[in-house]
Amino acid sequence: MDRAQKQESIDTLKGVFAGAGAVVVTHNLGLTVAEMTDLRSRLRKEGAQLKVVKNTLAQKALDGSIGEAGDALFTGPVAIAFAPDPVSAAKVVAQYSKENEKLAVIGGFMGQEVLSKASVGALATLPSLDQLRAKIIGLVQAPATKIAGVLQAPAGQLARVFGAYAAKDAA
Repeated sequence: MDRAQKQESIDTLKGVFAGAGAVVVTHNLGLTVAEMTDLRSRLRKEGAQLKVVKNTLAQKALDGSIGEAGDALFTGPVAIAFAPDPVSAAKVVAQYSKENEKLAVIGGFMGQEVLSKASVGALATLPSLDQLRAKIIGLVQAPATKIAGVLQAPAGQLARVFGAYAAKDAA
């Protein structure tokens, strides 16, 4: 890789780090091509991506912004999973690492904060952005449904009373 290609890779990684909600750093030693393809497809379904990175280029892209603890994440065969939603990449990678012991979660970072392996696991248990949106919509719609039921109840009772009087008069 020549100097221009390295600079282009560094610029690409800077864009990835800036646009990602959270970046999950993994060791992928021993994963076959089929396993990597499976992981990439699972991530793609959730709107996330997996990228194998060169450690020195990732450290230069970070430019010391997350400190030595962040630079220490980039040792060995490293791949990063990232998405605009901070939860989706962590959720898929955590699930896949439980199924396949060759993929190990090392840690990650969100903005300027370095996440440990346990923090990434905790992040994976949170609901995704789409799930949170669905809950909010459900909460907003619930009172409207209840109001409609309350407003409709007196009219229904009145109709039943008129129906009873009509049946009484007919008998």
